[in-house]
Amino acid sequence: MAYTFLEEDARVLRYITALTERGNEVDAFCLRRPGQPSRGSMAGATVYRIQTRELNESSPISYFLRIVKFFVLSSTWLSFRHLLRPYQLIHVHNVPDFLVFASLFPKLTGAKVILDIHDILPELYAHKFHASNGSFTFKALLQVERLSAKFADFVVVANDIWLQKLTRRAVAPEKCLAMINHPDTSIFKPAKAPSRGGSDGKFILIYPGTLNRHQGLDVAVEAMALLRERMPQAELHIYGEGPHLEYLKKLVHELGLEGRVFFHAPVPLSEIAGIIQEAHAGVIPKLADGFGNEAFSTKSMEFMACGIPVIMSRTLIDTTYFTDDHVWFFSPGDPKSLADTIYWVYSRPEEALRKVRASLELVSRNNWEVKKYNYLRIVESLVHGQCSG
Repeated sequence: MAYTFLEEDARVLRYITALTERGNEVDAFCLRRPGQPSRGSMAGATVYRIQTRELNESSPISYFLRIVKFFVLSSTWLSFRHLLRPYQLIHVHNVPDFLVFASLFPKLTGAKVILDIHDILPELYAHKFHASNGSFTFKALLQVERLSAKFADFVVVANDIWLQKLTRRAVAPEKCLAMINHPDTSIFKPAKAPSRGGSDGKFILIYPGTLNRHQGLDVAVEAMALLRERMPQAELHIYGEGPHLEYLKKLVHELGLEGRVFFHAPVPLSEIAGIIQEAHAGVIPKLADGFGNEAFSTKSMEFMACGIPVIMSRTLIDTTYFTDDHVWFFSPGDPKSLADTIYWVYSRPEEALRKVRASLELVSRNNWEVKKYNYLRIVESLVHGQCSG
């Protein structure tokens, strides 16, 4: 169960595939885009798309009302399906944390429940809607987080920094595990003939993902303006949607970057992998204030797995997992630092190739095919009371 567009959510799809490949029956309850069928199949699972959504929430009220609607719908659907054929395990993905309570009826009748924390919600809310950590809402979300973690039989969290926070304030260490977004190397892999500059001379930079303020895409746009003279052939391609989209389009217009910065609608994982393969570098320009400083970007290791150089801001979370041997760091929030780093990658292809090789070696030890057994052991332990493998 996830308040997400399933075909674009690598984390949720990885879990589904791991289960269906070993013969488990899986139902998925998620969001629906206009024109999509309300029921279908994906990765071997039966998919129920129970609510439409646009990523344009500008106020806490609109954001909250849509989530509450999904909670009611998912609770109803889940309970109905459970009556027809009882589930053994419910895997609920935040946001929000309280979505886990939609599994109340199945839990009371024997199902085990995993709460998967993609984003640590009190900090995300504070950053998204400019609330302070001392606000009533922030404190209330801390209580919701604690109650949700207590209700779940096991909690998975998206990185080790957040694991430390959660085990301090919400959940016992033995009931929680960090699992970062390891890439699925059956999807994300190097191109057979990688492009490192075509006959047209273009240098393509790519960013796929949600367009929120903490992602720092305005820094990337401003960096493109600074590169106008040094790299007239450089292009930035942004794939995604979100509340920051219109602001970014306005900024591109104000800076006269039409023809250099391009916006594209989100595409399924299978398609974005091919698009990444054709790029010359991936950009992750997150801000380092609050939430962005601790949020691990799925894109980082997907870029690595596709064999392209990775340019990222020097945040706490990224320096926890990567070094200068794997990526190019720049100063967070600094367009000039990003522009200089892009030019450095462009002008030093031998160094770029060395770091790509190092990052591919890192991915060979840290990909979903290797790490999925950690998840499957949790499933076995919950459902059968024993570990597998």
